[in-house]
Amino acid sequence: MATATSQTPKREAFGSRNVFILSAIGSAVGLGNIWRFPYVAYEGGGGAFLIPYLCALLTAGIPLLFFDYAIGHRFRGSAPLAFRRMHRRAEPLGWWQVLICVVIAVYYAVIIAWAAMYTWFSAQLTWGPGNENDFFFVDFLRSADVAEIGISTEFVPQVGLPLIAVWLIVIVIMALGVKRGIGRANMILMPLLTVMFAILVVQSLFLPGAMDGLNAFFTPNWEALGDPAVWASAYGHIFFSLSVAFGIMVTYSSYLKRKTDLTGSGLVVAFANSGFEILAGIGVFAALGFMAQAQGTEVAGVASSGIGLAFIAFPTIVSQATGGSIIGVLFFGALVFAGVTSLISILEVIVAALQDKLGWARIRTTLTVSIPLAIVSMALFSTTTALSVLDTADAFVNAFGIMAVALVAVIVVAWLLHKLPALVDHLDRRSSFRVGRVWMLLVGALAPLVLGYLLVTELISKIAEPYGGYPGWFLAVFGWGMVIALVALALLLSALPWSGRSHAKDDPEYDEFLAEEDYEPDAETSSIPTVPGSEPRTMEKGAGA
Repeated sequence: MATATSQTPKREAFGSRNVFILSAIGSAVGLGNIWRFPYVAYEGGGGAFLIPYLCALLTAGIPLLFFDYAIGHRFRGSAPLAFRRMHRRAEPLGWWQVLICVVIAVYYAVIIAWAAMYTWFSAQLTWGPGNENDFFFVDFLRSADVAEIGISTEFVPQVGLPLIAVWLIVIVIMALGVKRGIGRANMILMPLLTVMFAILVVQSLFLPGAMDGLNAFFTPNWEALGDPAVWASAYGHIFFSLSVAFGIMVTYSSYLKRKTDLTGSGLVVAFANSGFEILAGIGVFAALGFMAQAQGTEVAGVASSGIGLAFIAFPTIVSQATGGSIIGVLFFGALVFAGVTSLISILEVIVAALQDKLGWARIRTTLTVSIPLAIVSMALFSTTTALSVLDTADAFVNAFGIMAVALVAVIVVAWLLHKLPALVDHLDRRSSFRVGRVWMLLVGALAPLVLGYLLVTELISKIAEPYGGYPGWFLAVFGWGMVIALVALALLLSALPWSGRSHAKDDPEYDEFLAEEDYEPDAETSSIPTVPGSEPRTMEKGAGA
């Protein structure tokens, strides 16, 4: 035991609960909070949308966040190791989440690179008034049609060079580790992000027409509450907004000290994330109100989301507003900071998984993960067909990757492994807010119903007509093919043996953790604990065997 322990790298940890909370908020607060939520709320009934939004937050978002916290903290590992310690056959769920993060990391970095360039462009109004649409698609991205030319290899330097810079920055952060890298980065970037966005909101509120935008955003359309699609939209948004089922919160919670208020921390993260979304809605729609007045049209005529809002609508506002350059620098700078804090959390899922599997040191694992991802990212997203690949990969990995693994995970954990009583017990032992049987009902019954409905709806939508009008071969490679490959590779990675130096083979810190639980392991499970109330009581040998 002593020899193996000396060879196994000590598991890292956050310096304090506050650092964990800031890091979890940094992961949750991403691009979607800024460029997606305002439009989703506006389309879903304005002020009335806050009702289904709050219901979704309380009945699905927070319970699933606690679900991830409980698994990560109870089983003290990355997503694959945590699920493996729960039950040997559950390990593919963890690798599925890791591979989803691989796909997202590859394209997420390029959006940060775009935002970084637009921060610089905003200071000089590089695109010129009235040319925002053509500048983005033609001058900046040099977009080409994949249906005509296939996958391009033509390098776009104004995208590729900042993309290299983004990868270099995040690699340095990741190599420094959980405490010195991820923790410190979030301690610096999150306060800066908050201050920058608060200034942006205040400045937007003083623009002419801002009240028209706020009226459009907050005026309730009560009839929308009778539309099931609005409720589905609220649940779908909350689900993605809180970073659940990515493996992120499982990994982050595994770095917490043994005695930590899990549910109290989760509530702070969830409500901070929602508060930032509402703040983003105020700032974005105040600016859109100005844009509508300047163009002599209704707010509905200029409201948009995603890339259209960020890289076309906001540059238009920057061009037309007094002091627009400041608005642009604040907005795109906020996108950069929000993107970086989210990207490092996504990469940590991958790095932690390989560290646990192989028993490698931090720097070696970080370079092994990040350099190939950076190369693939450069090859696919610094070319003229980058936008089409990004659009397709994002749509399919969200719908049939994240949603699918979340659905399978709650069914496996709740109904096949019967582990919810054990997780409830773990949460209630350590938390100021006890979850009890209500949480089990929400996770074990409501979550599968909601996720199943969302998944089936997306499946019908994408089968009915080719997504985005892209050619069949393109969707087969970057859409359906990618989804199938994620599952196949997850099964393959689970079949590979764990290194003798990995935390799965020898982890004295985990053994100490079990000693505090007052659980007696079954003879058949070695260090895998048997939790009172968890059925069946006999499991196969787990990773600790």
